[in-house]
Parts: sequence; C-alpha cells; structure tokens
Amino acid sequence: MNGHGPNGASSVPPDDWSPSSWRTKPTKQQVVYEDESAVAKSRAKLQSVPPIVTSTEIWKLRRALADVAQGKAFLLQGGDCAELFDYCNDSAIDSKIKLLLQMSLVLIWGGNKPVVRIARMAGQYAKPRSSPMEKTADGRDVPSFRGDILNGFPEDQRKIDPDRLVQAYFHSAATLNYVRAQIASGIADLHNPLDWNLGRVGDPSVEGKYKMIVESISESLRFMRTVGADTAGQLETVDLYTSHEGLLLEYEEALTRRLRHPSNRTGPPRMKLAAGPKVSPLTGGALTDNSIQEPETTGYYNTSAHFLWVGDRTRQPDHAHIEYFRGIENPIGIKVGPTTSAEDLVQLLDIVNPNKEVGKVTLITRYGEGKVGDLLPKHIEAVRRTPHVVVWQCDPMHGNTRSTSTGIKTRSFHSVFNELSAALRIHKECDSFLGGVHLELTGDPVTECTGGSQGLQDEDLGERYETFCDPRLNEKQALELAFLVAGSQREG
Repeated sequence: MNGHGPNGASSVPPDDWSPSSWRTKPTKQQVVYEDESAVAKSRAKLQSVPPIVTSTEIWKLRRALADVAQGKAFLLQGGDCAELFDYCNDSAIDSKIKLLLQMSLVLIWGGNKPVVRIARMAGQYAKPRSSPMEKTADGRDVPSFRGDILNGFPEDQRKIDPDRLVQAYFHSAATLNYVRAQIASGIADLHNPLDWNLGRVGDPSVEGKYKMIVESISESLRFMRTVGADTAGQLETVDLYTSHEGLLLEYEEALTRRLRHPSNRTGPPRMKLAAGPKVSPLTGGALTDNSIQEPETTGYYNTSAHFLWVGDRTRQPDHAHIEYFRGIENPIGIKVGPTTSAEDLVQLLDIVNPNKEVGKVTLITRYGEGKVGDLLPKHIEAVRRTPHVVVWQCDPMHGNTRSTSTGIKTRSFHSVFNELSAALRIHKECDSFLGGVHLELTGDPVTECTGGSQGLQDEDLGERYETFCDPRLNEKQALELAFLVAGSQREG
C-alpha cells in the first residue's frame, strides 16, 4: 500500500523507493571518483548541514505551478547554463534578479497573468557532457569540464574533486541567502520601478517600450494611492524560486530529507484546486489564496532547490535519474526532445507522477526551430490522451545551437524566437497553451548569441564571449524576447 490520498496527493513515499534506490539502476553521466573515502566524508557533511530550501517553500511553488498547468499563470525560468562558484557575488546575483524581474513585468503586461519566477541559480553547478574527454586548441586530450561541482575549467583543475560537493552546497546557500535578503530589502518594490537599471537596455525601441510599461504601472500606483487601495506590502516583494538540473545524484541524495508536510489540517490528505485567482492588475500576483491542500504526514524533499529537472541525456525510464526523481515531493521538470517518443513520454509521466498531481511535472520541450512543428503536436496529443495535467514549457535554446566557421558555439536570436513563437502557435492550434519559457541567459552584456536588436554577427562574438559551456542570451536579447512573447500573448 502506497498510502496515497484521493485526487492525487501522496501522503507517504512509495514503498519501494528511498533516496538511495537510484544506486541499483544504470546511471548515465556517471562520475568516477578516485578516493571513495573522500566522497564518503563529503556525503556525511552534506547530510548534516541545514536544508537550503524548505518544504513550505516547495509547496508554495507547487501551488503556483498548479495554476500554470491550468492556464492561470505563466512560468519564467532562466539563468546561466553552467553556474560557476565565482558567480556567487553581489553584482552577478543582482544583475540576474533584476533581469528576471524586468522580464516578468513585461510578461505580466502582455499576458495579464501572474508570473512564476524560477532562476537557474544557487545550484546549477553540474553539466552533462557528450564525452568525458575533450580536445584543447592545440589538439591535446583533457578531461571535460563538467561543472564546478565536479572539476574546474582551467586545465590544471580538471581532476574530479569530491570536496567540490561541499563547496557547491555553501555557494548555493550563500547565493540564495543573498537573494532572499535583497528581495526582503525591496529590490523588487514596484513603488520604485525605475531603479531597475534601465541604462543597460541599449536599444532605443526596446527601452521605449519598457519605459511605457513602467510609466503605466506608476500611473496605476498613483491612482491606487489616491483611492486608498494601495495595500502595504503587496507591491514590495516577489517570490523567486531556485532550480537546477538534478544531474549529480550523489549530491541530490545527500540533501534529500524526510520532512513533515507543511499542512497541519485535519482530515484525509487531498488535493483541492480552487477557482481561478483574483489577479492584481499591477503585479500580476494573486490577491486571494488559490491553494491546493497539501498531504499530511511526511515525505521526501530535495532541499537543494525548489525545482529540479532531468535532462535529455538522463531521462531513460529504467535508469537512475528517473528512479530518483519519482520519489521526491518537489515539482520536477523533464526535458523533451527529438529523441523522445510519445510512448516514452507517457511512460515517464506515469512513473514520476503516478497519482496524476496537477502541475507536479513540467515538460520542457527543446526540439529546434526546424523540428518543433512536427514533434510538438504529437507530444501534446499523447499527453492529452492521459489524465496528466502538466506544465508545457518551451526551451528554445538547446535545439538551436550551432558552431561558427571558426568553431565557436553560438545560437541565433532569430532561431530562438522562431521556435518559441512556433510553440505558442502550435499550442493554440492544438487547443492547448504554452505555460512557460525556459532560457539560458545572463544579466551581463555578453556577446554569445547572434542577432537581436543589437544585430550581433558571428565576427562580434569574440568581444565578450564568457560562457564556460553553452551560449546565453545577454540582458538586451533576453528583455527583447520577453517583449516579443508579451506581444504574441496580447495578439492571441
């Protein structure tokens, strides 16, 4: 007996699952440590440290994603491809927070819906690689850089180091601590929207559109004050959740805790989906509690992040990553690409969400602009034939990577927008809806993706090409993309 309550709310973990049961399954992207005693020491340390996130925060996100799954909110998820320990500084964190806030403001204006914000931050330290070895510019073979949680980017730091597991925890905790402090200190206060560093938006047309939105909101705020409807506190803060790919299961297992669910209600565990929320016209936030009732007793939570996803390389139904993901209470994502069959997709949903909990799973589609038209309708129809209610999210980055004639990895802004706009159109044609977007971006003025209002060309990439893995949208390109999505939502 699994102890599941009605309507899909689980009250206890599956009987045949534990945080370590993944070890009995085949593992893709496996890590081989030379010193197992050092790994055991790091694991023991991670098992003793406080959680980075709480079960209350995780369930708050699950309630928000249940709204996204039903078309009542929009999900914005973005951040670095490969987060580095060096990014744990106030300037880098502030720039990402401000960019996500700017983009969410534009999306609220376009869709007139609440925006759920999830950062690829405070833990995105592991990266899957196609090969354990890579060639240097002079033709030598060296171990691949697999993210700061495993090894360093400089060639003399490529040895897998188990102490980096503990370093990843403390950098994640410090990053999220600063994010919480900044939000509590008013970085997101809509009473001061012009403090959001508009000077970085170099394109006059993009800056003009953004200022128009800010001026509209400021006028609304003045009106609310005049009529006495300016409720203290509601416009001064936002929720910003953290996420990363759950790739390194050694780390994820060590930070998995059995915790009491945040609900303290009486009666049997159940999930209750309330009627639609009342939305503030200014913030897009819900003004009433559109909650789902969480299960009682206890469950297993991954306390390293609010949201984790399984990647395209590690989503085999009978392998270790899916085994781990099926047992945690966190909302989870699954990357869906050209190699995902409709049958495999349905099987994956049944494994990780057997009780059909609304919004528990986010399907992150990443096909490429040339394949989305053929593949997305088939996947939408496959899920439609099941009882699953998922969040559909478009990742227009990973399917559109190319190399220049000189071997530099890049992405075209045009291709990114083409896949995203196609996803919006296809969902509408299929009587579905796109619930969110998943982007690799940075708040810095890098030159890693071509195109956009700046007109970056292949020959411009060397100016500030700073990524240690995949190319990211810079702050101008990311904000411009938000405007294009917002425009499509209004036209729709």
